Amino acid sequence: MGIEQIRRRAGASPSSVYHHFRDIGDLTTAVLLRTFERVTAHMQSRLARAGTAEETVRTLVDSFLEWALAHPDEARFMYQAMALELSGPQHRDLLEAKARLQEPIFARLRVLSDAGDLPPWPAAHLYSLLLGAVHDACRHFLAGAETDPAWMRAMLPGAAWRSLEPGAQDDRADVVFMTNRDETVALPDTPIDRS
Repeated sequence: MGIEQIRRRAGASPSSVYHHFRDIGDLTTAVLLRTFERVTAHMQSRLARAGTAEETVRTLVDSFLEWALAHPDEARFMYQAMALELSGPQHRDLLEAKARLQEPIFARLRVLSDAGDLPPWPAAHLYSLLLGAVHDACRHFLAGAETDPAWMRAMLPGAAWRSLEPGAQDDRADVVFMTNRDETVALPDTPIDRS
């Protein structure tokens, strides 16, 4: 869909749309930024009540899920639009704005990491690990896959915490993941052939 089609569907005059947006990339960037502002504000408002590292991790995961499930059209747009190739400056500006929005969350993760309550990794790595499965589950659900939102909210916060809780990384050399029945699935004894 192009900017002209969007303008017509919105009932906006050509001059009003083109006054604010040069092209579809500018419009996409603006909507994505608004979406990032909304989801991040929701996560931060919930995070204010979290005290411990475990509460922080579980709250970040659950608050993202809560927002995505309550705003499926906006969340779907976010995932689809992030897959688009924005121009270099648009992409850079969007990533910089997103980083500014996420900084309070990253600062919280750094404090917990520095205190030894989370692994001593960069905040961006911690954030990726704790939301990686969430993003995957949300993409599947929003694309119409049979993914149970109640299961997502019941299981994913705990899975994120188990991957980041102190000492969990010590045993990660021989563990791939925990199943939904809390069974450990181990790596094979033989090396993986990557040829």
